[in-house]
Amino acid sequence: MERKVSKSFSFFLVGALTLFPVAAVAQGTSLGFDTTNFDRSVRPQDDFFRFVNGTWLKRTEIPADASSWGSFNELREKSRNALHDILDEASQSNAPAGSEPRKVGDLYASFMDTARVERLGITPLAGELSGIDAVQTPAQLPTIFAHFAKLGVSTPLGVFVGQDPKQSDVNIVQVGQSGLGLPDRDYYLKQDAKMIETRTAYNGYVVRLLSLAKQSDPEGAAKRILALETAIATKQWDRARNRDRNATYNRMTVAQLAALMPSYGWTDFLQTTKLTGTADVVVRQPDYLRALDSIIVATPVSTWREYLTFKLLDSYAEDLPAAFERARFDFRGKTLSGQQEMAVRWKRSVDGVEGILGQPAGKLYVARYFKPEAKARMDALVKNILAAYRVGIDSLEWMSPATKAQAQDKLAHFTVKIGYPDKPRDYSSLAIKRDDLFGNAIRAAEYQYNDAISRLGKPVDRSRWGMTPQTVNAYYNPSNNEIVFPAAILQPPFFNVEADDAVNYGAIGAVIGHEIGHGFDDQGRKSDGSGNLRDWWTADDAKAFDARTTKLGAQYEAINPIEDLHINPKLTMGENIGDLSGLAQAYRAYRISLGGKEAPVINGFTGDQRFFIGFAQIWRTKFRDESLRQQLLTNPHSPGMYRAFVPLVNNDAFQRAFGTRAGDKMYLPQEERGNC
Repeated sequence: MERKVSKSFSFFLVGALTLFPVAAVAQGTSLGFDTTNFDRSVRPQDDFFRFVNGTWLKRTEIPADASSWGSFNELREKSRNALHDILDEASQSNAPAGSEPRKVGDLYASFMDTARVERLGITPLAGELSGIDAVQTPAQLPTIFAHFAKLGVSTPLGVFVGQDPKQSDVNIVQVGQSGLGLPDRDYYLKQDAKMIETRTAYNGYVVRLLSLAKQSDPEGAAKRILALETAIATKQWDRARNRDRNATYNRMTVAQLAALMPSYGWTDFLQTTKLTGTADVVVRQPDYLRALDSIIVATPVSTWREYLTFKLLDSYAEDLPAAFERARFDFRGKTLSGQQEMAVRWKRSVDGVEGILGQPAGKLYVARYFKPEAKARMDALVKNILAAYRVGIDSLEWMSPATKAQAQDKLAHFTVKIGYPDKPRDYSSLAIKRDDLFGNAIRAAEYQYNDAISRLGKPVDRSRWGMTPQTVNAYYNPSNNEIVFPAAILQPPFFNVEADDAVNYGAIGAVIGHEIGHGFDDQGRKSDGSGNLRDWWTADDAKAFDARTTKLGAQYEAINPIEDLHINPKLTMGENIGDLSGLAQAYRAYRISLGGKEAPVINGFTGDQRFFIGFAQIWRTKFRDESLRQQLLTNPHSPGMYRAFVPLVNNDAFQRAFGTRAGDKMYLPQEERGNC
């Protein structure tokens, strides 16, 4: 595989700062990484990822029910096992009726009651299928599309209520493209052998679901559905274009929206969705809506009925008998992701509860597994890395004082959320029945929908979380200008309260820095400290920033992890900037935390070396080819192994720590590095 880098660029430069005390235990208490994962036959100067993770790669098999495996997957499996114990106990407890523990337990029990699911067959869908059959004219499509929106079933139009990007304290209706059954428009449009093979398998999946549901002419219907989705895909924006927050902000009145689609009954749609009170909407892809209007007119209503029937079956296949679930897995699990086996029922049931009652289950998870001292130490780390960014911004040689002042203001207004929500959501209105899995799924979808539309006309609740406490991940929300770190990621190898500070700064510190960095990446930089989409950059500064991102993009675009697919820098740019700047700021914070002293050598590794080992170990990853292909086409993150490559070759401190020289594969000449 080709790995080239070129040119230089810089985002944040080094400086001095004062840090908050972090150590809750004596420094050096634990090494913080497992040296048995190392491959010492590989020089760190040539392939640092394999030096740190090579033996792990050799001895680790991707589990049969997984499409990839690595640090994130290992912790997610640990989190799922923990939830399994909690849910199993809850399902057997006598908690008060209507209480959250009871709902969580009853929901899990309904997922596990496979005998009842098999006995009912497809009868729970009878009413919805009848509703589809009743659609006889194009004028009825807006109403059925709106109804399906309440059920969480995909249609060509995605409509939701969320923060107005330009007025972040206000909720507004947003309209965008949707409705594809394959992961991305490229799966319909690319003509290489692999994509043709995938489309053939997708056609077979559609046939299989329609046949199981005893629909007429499954083969003909599948061809018509695929042709319809291809027409839709042809008019959709690609993922890179959809990242552009300016291009996707098109505020208009409902009358202007209706003018985009003159054949579509927006009045009926908004009435059915209970959104008639809205005056303005934000349209993400106006030309797509205009094209969709023509597609709706040109497509026979009978084909729309077939399309909607398949969408309904696909959405709820996992709540139907095993034959439907197996059909869905064989395509979405095996064909698209490379999984060899379906996960056992209890795992799928835990995931099902997570999707419906993830926050109430998260309360039980936090009470049992989350240590308060982890939150306190994490809070100090976040403050230190925010402080590093303050100095980094002031040190930028290419940024003007006016833009620096705006950047510092934004940084000062960051909100930090750690562990779990302080204000949990209220699920009292969601009815959960122990003997009604399908009904639970439908009611949950309606609850989520009603919860979303209820925000329209109300002040934005910035206390809400977009992830559950047991989620192994983190995120930056530009409209809230916030960084969020759920409890489950605050575990080794990301965060270890017993470990040496160097490793924690390199691992969770780089994650913290990454999320802060999103506030200043190519899209995050477009919002101000209040979360409003606003251009606060001078024209010259914006031009200088874009020149640097172009050079960074060239480094990633040179990497082709599989066959003819390269990393798409237009899709991954935000995450790449987050990795680069996050690592640099985490290192800066670590060095200043030493107070001018050198860290002790532990097991033969200096403090700086341990820092970078801590960083590289969190990206240990293995992919099945199908999963890697899907990641490259659809995911804004570069594959993990390259996240431990490009940021390091551009980092002066890494080059010093491991003494790289010209000729080493991890070496990049000084003049070509990004001094971040």
